[in-house]
Amino acid sequence: MSEGTVADVMVPPAMGGLYGEKASGPVLDFSYVGIDAILEQMRRKAMKQGFELNIMVVGQSGLGKSTLMNTLFKSKVSRKSVLATAQEKIPKTIEIKSISHDIEEKGVRMKLTVIDTPGFGDQINNENCWQPIMKFINDQYEAYLQEEININRKKRIPDSRVHCCIYFIPPTGHCLRPLDVEFMRRLSKVVNIVPVIAKADTLTLEERDFFKKKIREELRANGIDVYPQKEFDEDAEDRMINEKIREMIPFAVVGSDQEYQVNGRRLLGRKTKWGTIEVENIAHCEFAYLRDLLIRTHMQNIKDITSSIHYEMYRVRRLNENNSVVSHANGIPEHHLVVHEM
Repeated sequence: MSEGTVADVMVPPAMGGLYGEKASGPVLDFSYVGIDAILEQMRRKAMKQGFELNIMVVGQSGLGKSTLMNTLFKSKVSRKSVLATAQEKIPKTIEIKSISHDIEEKGVRMKLTVIDTPGFGDQINNENCWQPIMKFINDQYEAYLQEEININRKKRIPDSRVHCCIYFIPPTGHCLRPLDVEFMRRLSKVVNIVPVIAKADTLTLEERDFFKKKIREELRANGIDVYPQKEFDEDAEDRMINEKIREMIPFAVVGSDQEYQVNGRRLLGRKTKWGTIEVENIAHCEFAYLRDLLIRTHMQNIKDITSSIHYEMYRVRRLNENNSVVSHANGIPEHHLVVHEM
């Protein structure tokens, strides 16, 4: 190229030009339309609105539900951490308690709601103990539906729907209890369930692998479809990623909000006489895989399935029920929403 000759530089117009800033680049590419700019527009809008995530934790007392939630978000987000009492008695019936937090990381704001279920599985007779939880989940769908069908509905409907239910399995090392099977069989049809083996450091590696394999067999035998559900894989790439996750379920996890010094590094762990169990070390437990699934790789997918599958099934059923009521010439007693088995 001879001196003084200017090369034809084909560059897309700078985004800054849209907002009164000086565009860079000597020559513009007039074939560039700018469709790809939608991604930046969506990012800016999402950053302004923030995100919502509602997680329910279910399991009997003493399995480390509160500790695991604190470990997941590296904050005191569990109900016990915020509303600690001197001595919490086991309730005689299942209670549903939720607490919300506003979390911000690198400019991204998220409203996190943690829903706890104290009393589940702690009674002598645990028959039908899943019903209050099923009712709570359906009540959130109903609240969203009523907002949605209002004539003057809100621009952005508050989302209290349960996006994910983490179910804590006791580390027995043998098999699932009838209570575990019954709960997951019924609830997997209305919410995304992610089963975890609680306090997995009480099992040897051999016991852990055997227990995980046994649980997967029992889930298949009972027709329990936990998240990520095979039928909702969108393409071959999704199928390949989710298949690896399905092979790992249930996640054997250890939770801790205590920091320890290990080889010059401060990390979350549980200190024992024979060493420190590192929570985020995949050689020690599978907490990191659970965190990645819930937060780093599948959070939006979990919310999408809640909205487009679980809530949609509830919405269709409720609207069909209302149509049936209207179709009766003389009417029927006022409809009362009850727990539905699907």
